[in-house]
Amino acid sequence: MNILVWHVHGSWLTAFVQGPYTFLVPVTPDRGPDGLGRARTWQWPPTVRELSPEELREADIDLMVLQRPHELDLARRWTGRRPGIDVPAVYVEHNSPHESAVDTRHPLAGRSDIPLVHVTHFNRLMWDNGKAPSTVIEHGIIDPGHLWTGEEPRAAVVVNEPVRRGRTTGTDLLPEFAHAVPLDVFGMRSEGLADHLGLPPELLRSRDLPQSALHRQMARCRMYLHPVRWTSLGLSLLEAMFLGMPVVALDTTEVREAVPEGAGVVSNRLDVLRDALRGFLADPVDARLTGEAARSAAQARYGERRFRDDWERLIKEVTR
Repeated sequence: MNILVWHVHGSWLTAFVQGPYTFLVPVTPDRGPDGLGRARTWQWPPTVRELSPEELREADIDLMVLQRPHELDLARRWTGRRPGIDVPAVYVEHNSPHESAVDTRHPLAGRSDIPLVHVTHFNRLMWDNGKAPSTVIEHGIIDPGHLWTGEEPRAAVVVNEPVRRGRTTGTDLLPEFAHAVPLDVFGMRSEGLADHLGLPPELLRSRDLPQSALHRQMARCRMYLHPVRWTSLGLSLLEAMFLGMPVVALDTTEVREAVPEGAGVVSNRLDVLRDALRGFLADPVDARLTGEAARSAAQARYGERRFRDDWERLIKEVTR
């Protein structure tokens, strides 16, 4: 089976392309956002093939996996076939509705021929899905291993573009936490973050690392801090749990579901979160035990095998 899918949300796609199919990934000469081709910082199997828009017109395509609204038109123009009409299609919604959790209608809400796949139950609840058949397939994580050492008395934070995204990702909260425990912030375009927040460099270090180096560096930190107000469930939070890190997180979106009792501290009270950071800093043994519980919980719910099984069932249903 040949599945057309754009290179979007690389961490999610890395788990998705481990499935038993051939994946056709569009590539353009400039490798722009609609033609990135194969990943360069993740390990993808040889079953992922790059095809130009011209090659896509001649390719056999059994299923289209869409992830952005404009891909409906892009797929039609590049393949000569209409998603959901000429070729079966599904739409993966990675995000929570940004404008309003009450009034935001999904771009596919008016269609009944393309199943809408949410990555969390929270997202499915918050979007107005209209008449689109909707389901949930939760994240699957390729296990990076139990890498936590906790040797650095710091908290790891992972967020891309923290200055631009601001309050959405809780960037404004980082000074509150940095005065409780020094922070290592990992992510794209995170340089200059300490100056932006008026923090000395010893309280906040920022680094943009390739995926191959990120997990080991995260795992050197004593704990993981997730200050995000409003996005979908962050894969970095789940990856930190797989690494065996204790987590401290805002009680927003799907976090409470992902972090059970004993795997970390989840709250919307800043004083509770600061105390949790200080507690893990002072007690490495408690940090280790909590991280082990976090890893067990993540393995049980967000394992790669369950993710692939869920997707294989849906793909067979859609393409039969």
